[in-house]
Amino acid sequence: MCLAVPAKVVEIKGEKAVADFGGIRREVLLSLVGKVKIGDYLIVHTGYAIQVMNRKEAKETLKLWKEILQEQK
Repeated sequence: MCLAVPAKVVEIKGEKAVADFGGIRREVLLSLVGKVKIGDYLIVHTGYAIQVMNRKEAKETLKLWKEILQEQK
């Protein structure tokens, strides 16, 4: 099973982007998605961006993740 957390694009370097996964930044490949802008949210699997999420959906997903993590404490 795979779980996906939205990652925010903070930098674009040609066919790659630097994405912020809640404070951890990783380089991801953009070849599987269309046009991406700084500030967009991505779903990433094994280093490849596989979907661009709309901002509202990404924020709702991140809110749910925070709630789940708070319950685990």
